[in-house]
Amino acid sequence: MHARSTSTTSPAAKKAKLPLLPRLPVPDLRGTLDKYLASLEPILLEDEKRGGMSYQSGYTLRKKWADEFEQGIGKVLQDRLIALDKASPNNWLDDNFWIDKAYMEWREPLLVNSNWWLAFFEDDTVPAGNLKGETNNNRAGTTFWQLRRAAWLTWRILEFKDKIDRQEVHPDTTRTGLWFRNSTAKLFNIARIPEALCDTLSNPPETPTKEARSLLVMLHDWAYAVPVYHPPIGLELPVLISPREIEARLRSVVLDVEERLAKGEKAFPIGVLSADNRDKWAANLKHLFSVSPVNRKSHQAMLNTVMGLSLDHTTYVIPSPASNLFPQSKVHHRTAEQNALDSHLHTIRGTPLNVSNRFFDKAFTLIVDPSTRAGASGEHSPCDALVPSIVAEYGIVQGIEIDEFAKPIAPASASSSTEPAWERLDWVADDKIAKECISARARADRIMDDSDDSVLWFNEYGTDWIKAVAKLSPDAYIQMALQLAWYKTRGEFTATYETVLTRMFKNGRTETLRTLTRDSREWVLSMIDPSTSNQNRYRALQRAVQTHTKLTREAATGRGIDRHLLGLQLLLRPPSGESAALFEDELFSRSTQWKLSTSGLSAGHLFKGTGFGASYADGYGINYLAAPNIIKFGIESKFTSPVTSTETFKSAVVESLREIQLISISACIDSNPISSHL
Repeated sequence: MHARSTSTTSPAAKKAKLPLLPRLPVPDLRGTLDKYLASLEPILLEDEKRGGMSYQSGYTLRKKWADEFEQGIGKVLQDRLIALDKASPNNWLDDNFWIDKAYMEWREPLLVNSNWWLAFFEDDTVPAGNLKGETNNNRAGTTFWQLRRAAWLTWRILEFKDKIDRQEVHPDTTRTGLWFRNSTAKLFNIARIPEALCDTLSNPPETPTKEARSLLVMLHDWAYAVPVYHPPIGLELPVLISPREIEARLRSVVLDVEERLAKGEKAFPIGVLSADNRDKWAANLKHLFSVSPVNRKSHQAMLNTVMGLSLDHTTYVIPSPASNLFPQSKVHHRTAEQNALDSHLHTIRGTPLNVSNRFFDKAFTLIVDPSTRAGASGEHSPCDALVPSIVAEYGIVQGIEIDEFAKPIAPASASSSTEPAWERLDWVADDKIAKECISARARADRIMDDSDDSVLWFNEYGTDWIKAVAKLSPDAYIQMALQLAWYKTRGEFTATYETVLTRMFKNGRTETLRTLTRDSREWVLSMIDPSTSNQNRYRALQRAVQTHTKLTREAATGRGIDRHLLGLQLLLRPPSGESAALFEDELFSRSTQWKLSTSGLSAGHLFKGTGFGASYADGYGINYLAAPNIIKFGIESKFTSPVTSTETFKSAVVESLREIQLISISACIDSNPISSHL
């Protein structure tokens, strides 16, 4: 388990002076208001262009409201926020607002809408035949190499967790270590609990109980708690069992499932209930608790387990598109390679074949199918997706070591000789809940059927070229490509969200970077204006990238605006007659309608693709991995929206990246005709 109260500290860390992470600041009120007004400029310019209020009139009105806000109710709210920060142990945002407003109060299902997903590359150790699903040793639909890879990935990830606990990697002597250790502490032995109106997070067990030392294994919709740590001896911390022992226990679970299937038993699909609307799930869980105490015990065990492992018994392949369901323009005619890639991604995201074989409330779940395709998915609220992606990369960077599975069982296992290799986490249902499961599955199927989710591998160039030749920030460059792609497909602009981490601060999470700026708008318009030269387009691109880089720096250093405005708005007291024209303005709302929701992760060399759902039904959710020679985009939208198409947007991204490269090369030639880069 994750031992928070008794974790050891390395000798070096004990001797060294531990760094202190600064507190997240309360931004200056006037500074926030000025940046907010600047963020409205491209929207006001577009409104004027389309026959609305003149830019000058619109801006003057918003400045008047901002000035009145600063001198009036805004000053009161700022004082309240400063007082709240002084009374908060860590910071004004994380201690009081963020997790509830960003996650827990949201009632939409976690499936697609909130949970993230990562698809791993295959392990070279696995025989080619098994990668194609060719195997003669199926047991309950599982395969030999599926269980071996699952055991190895589980062991690698938990080994990494233990190394972090012992401060053998990312020690507390560095600020990065403090941030990462605090973040990973929220990834294990934890899950989200559904409650009416606002969910909560479970508390990790304070002692190494059997459930806390166990893995939550799901197969054929049945749940099992499988101990993966030996019981502690005295005051010693629990010790992770070997990959061979984990594999043996997984095979033991498979045999039990096979026996249950032979008897005609059918699992209660608790997983699909966790994929439902949060209020629905809360009501159904409450009813299950009233049906039998067994259900409360099983649920608590699922919360406490160190992490999840879903063993699928089928290898999912995206079926041929049914053109009668969606407009013909949205029907994907994928190549075989693209179909295999997207099928893998969908397996991790969730499909009708495996949706009830997941516990969506779990913060981190490994997923492995019979062909050994693997990935991870998880509930988003405990920490941001960069953290599980780092953990996952450690898990897959080293392929299966066959020798580890040939070693004899370690003597340390004698301490757990009387402990069962697994425990069933069964559920007792009644007719009411049986009907609810059918309804929940129908709703889950609709969510997945509507999810237009795909991966784009752009391999014509990557960050090396962007830095060396275009001489621009890769992240800002990619964001500009997304702005251009959006305009190409919609003929208008939209508020755009990019995640920026505030990890330099104690308990920092994220800030919003508003990618749509006056400069990014002017650059996009220059790209569609045939009279603008490539040299001028490149200069406009440089300005847009510089502005984006400045906003990134401000957001990362606690000088962003959206979290600050949220805090101020939440401290307003309408029942006491308090109001603010600034917050009541329709433009305030429109400037936060993130129809283009974006986030960049690491280079992702070991990931085939990533993803998260679009925030709006007529928008896109885009996660990208920018590597030296390739950029991978995970793009999600909704089939039912008449104005979105993931396939169309993918084409627009490729076209935009090519056009930006062209103007960059053109500018390079004009400034240096004998450039060796060309």
